[in-house]
Order: sequence, then C-alpha cells, then structure tokens
Amino acid sequence: SFSGSGTFTSTGTIQVTLYGTGTPGTGQTDNFTATADGSGGTCTFSVSVIGVFTCGSPFIYGGQSYNTVQIGLQCWMAENLNIGTMVNGSANQTDNSIIEKYCYNDIAGNCDEYGGLYQWHEMMQYGSFEGAEGICPAGWHLPADNEWCILENHVDAGFVIACNSTLWRGTDAGGNLKESGTTHWSSPNSGATNSSGFTGLPGGSRHMVGSFISFTQEGSFWSSSTVGINAWFRKLNYSNSQVWRYTHSNSTGLSVRCVMTETVK
Repeated sequence: SFSGSGTFTSTGTIQVTLYGTGTPGTGQTDNFTATADGSGGTCTFSVSVIGVFTCGSPFIYGGQSYNTVQIGLQCWMAENLNIGTMVNGSANQTDNSIIEKYCYNDIAGNCDEYGGLYQWHEMMQYGSFEGAEGICPAGWHLPADNEWCILENHVDAGFVIACNSTLWRGTDAGGNLKESGTTHWSSPNSGATNSSGFTGLPGGSRHMVGSFISFTQEGSFWSSSTVGINAWFRKLNYSNSQVWRYTHSNSTGLSVRCVMTETVK
C-alpha cells in the first residue's frame, strides 16, 4: 500500500512520477487516486505491469491483441495494424491528434479482419524521419525500406535481392510471406506457404482519389522511407510468389506493419 501528500504549485497538466520496489506479478494493475483539498477534484490513474516481452508472444495495443514473429534478427508484427478511428474513404486523413484509418469499402469489419489502411503522413504522425514510431506502439517502429529488404532476403530461398532493385524481386519471398490458402486471398494465391510466419494479408488499398481497389488480391505495405514526394512500399499479389518494390503517392492508403525497435538477440 502507499499513501502520501503533496501540493501542486500550478494548474493544468502535471506529471506525477511513481516509484516502486519489489517484483510485481505479470498482468498486475495498481490503481492510485489523488484527491485535492478544499473544492478541488479527484483524479485516478493506474500503472499496469505487462511483463518482459518475448518475440513470438502476443501483446495488446489499443485494446487489440497482435501476434508477433521473429524472422532472422527482426521481430515483426504478424498482423496488419488496426489502430484509430475509421474515416470515410472519400476524405483525406488529417493532422488532428486522432489516429485515423480507412476500412476497405468503409466497412468496419474489414479493418477487424484485414487491418486498417493509412495514408503515409497519417501513419508517420506527420513526422518525416525514416524509422519513426508513428502509429506503432512504444518500442516498435515503421520499417524503413532497407528493413523490408532484410526481411525479403531472409525469407527468399534461392535469390539474393539487390535492395535498390524495383518491380518484382526474388523468387519465392512473396509466397513465404503470404498467408497460405484462399480464406483471405483470391485463388490461386500462387506460391503461398507462410513459412516465415509473417501471415501477409490482402487488405487492398485506398486509391489517392478515394476509391478502394485490390481487396483479397493484393496486400501493400508502407515503408517509412521516401523518394521525392512519394514513399517506398512493398506489395504481395495473389498470382505471384515474388515481392514488388516501388513508390506510391503519400495520399494512397496502404496496410501497415511494425517492426520491433530493439534487434532480437
């Protein structure tokens, strides 16, 4: 238990730091209440203990559980990010302190199953530096173009992919990154094995003019790396076992994966 007293010397937002000793239990949540004297109000805040994270274990972000997978020395989300408030596909996402997402065909259930679609600047939270945290949880970041290349080279069985090459690359990296079968992917879902555990899904995209395209046929994923006014992305396709690398307009809405900031030992 804990009790103490103190005085705030100013109004507005004030940071309160709590220190503890001992070993808390995983999943433990401790609640603390601060009550002001006189006519002041009451505020309650909590500290949650989530334990030490191990890649391959799920974690909670924004009320949703995400699976993770270690691929080489990288730890990736094994699901498309689905965070934020749905906005209509006809409108651009805006810098308004609210994370906004598109759901394919403006159907919320598509976000639940395939993840949200994000314009590049919204994903980056209006920063511009490569490897930014953006809309990823703390301790994770938006993969840079070269981090996607590292992933491709690790999962491609028979080809060394030149990181600066474009269009379709490698031999079977796309198939090894795609979820197998046709539960989510259109037939034939060529070469799909998901041997990597990445479980790439075909969330389609929101075109820069506001329409939705390629649902169940393509999964396109942003990088945090730019070229001119555009940004690099990766694409998986239902009829191809390779990975596509090219650039997209920042106003396009694509899927997002996060990669852990600390390299897996």
